[in-house]
Amino acid sequence: MAGYIGRFAPSPTGPLHAGSLVAALASWLDARAAGGRWLVRIEDADTERCLPGVGEHILQQLAACGLVPDEAPVWQTARVDRYQAALTRLIDADLAYPCGCTRREIDAALAAQGIRHDRHGERVYPGTCRHGLNGKPARAWRFATWRASAPLVDWTDRRLGAQRQDVLHEVGDFVLRRADGPWAYQLAVVVDDAEQGITDVVRGADLTDNTPRQILLQRAMGLPTPRYLHTPLVLGANGEKLSKQNGAAAIDTGTPAAARSALDAAAQALGLPAARLEDGFQQALAGWVAPWADLYNPAP
Repeated sequence: MAGYIGRFAPSPTGPLHAGSLVAALASWLDARAAGGRWLVRIEDADTERCLPGVGEHILQQLAACGLVPDEAPVWQTARVDRYQAALTRLIDADLAYPCGCTRREIDAALAAQGIRHDRHGERVYPGTCRHGLNGKPARAWRFATWRASAPLVDWTDRRLGAQRQDVLHEVGDFVLRRADGPWAYQLAVVVDDAEQGITDVVRGADLTDNTPRQILLQRAMGLPTPRYLHTPLVLGANGEKLSKQNGAAAIDTGTPAAARSALDAAAQALGLPAARLEDGFQQALAGWVAPWADLYNPAP
């Protein structure tokens, strides 16, 4: 791949918390260690979950920590025509189909097969609508994983090493768009990464199992596959990952001292050495680039 381009792509469902700042700092350091560019993309395609003004607030939080993108941020809501074009290509290639199933119907179909859906596990789509809607209205468009040339995906994570997922049997035919509604993360992120020329994706380890789905879509649309690095998760007191869904507190960037404290905590979570308290933001950030490169050796 020519010329490193990385990105941080938060969803504006809430302000940055400690875990999301770790991902932001890691992606920034990886780009700087490779001598590349760092972009920010506000992933607001799921308009039902995103909150007004939060995207702008996230950008302010990043800037308060010295993390400023090399280009103007991109907003997914300004790019819906690209997602529609990608979906149309998949439909024309017989790699996407309409689905009329509700979650309750999917759970009932899985139960009839003796499969119980774990609350934290993947709801594997049983393929009910693969050959037609049977009179039901379309509720979503799904990727025809069963038609993919190689649904058993092998890939290598720069931190976690060799990975494998049988997408057909572990995930099934995943959603690309809810009918006449929000675009699914999987499709939007693949289209955006390709159009922005992203060579390296650095993000939290909770998104590791999304990667094979994205690789399948990249292959189906003839798009390049970036290198991936999934960072360690920041856990709460209950042992679960910090997230907006479980009420993770927003990082405090209201004063330079508070922002610096949040940034230092993110660096510590990544295993980086402590920066001197007297260093400014840019000095501290620059001082972490070489240790990051020693840990992860980003390719230029």
